[in-house]
Amino acid sequence: MYKQAAQAYQKTSQVAVSPRELEATLLMKAAARLQLIKDEWETSSFAEQDEALSYNRKLWTILVTSATSKQSELPQDIKDNLASLAMFVFKHTMSILSDPKPEKLTSLISINRNIAEGLRVRPE
Repeated sequence: MYKQAAQAYQKTSQVAVSPRELEATLLMKAAARLQLIKDEWETSSFAEQDEALSYNRKLWTILVTSATSKQSELPQDIKDNLASLAMFVFKHTMSILSDPKPEKLTSLISINRNIAEGLRVRPE
């Protein structure tokens, strides 16, 4: 009985999350994965590094596609800024893959955290 109640609550709480909060949570998850790879660079495998970068790249692909779509209600200047930021993320990810160095992850981690914080601010 308790298990069923917990599952029902979990389903309800997932539905109650706003799209902005979900995006912020996913960006923070990606940032945390990248931070872990950076912190454990010497002991992480190329596959682990690639997986974290791939997750981040896929997330940014989804975010920028959604944000810049014709259905998006974002102002054009924000759409343009997000598209530029996504291009930086994609190019920087390729730079990391071609010349792997842990310090290169710092900018991706910072971008994800800053965008997530911005998404969590309530518009007035």
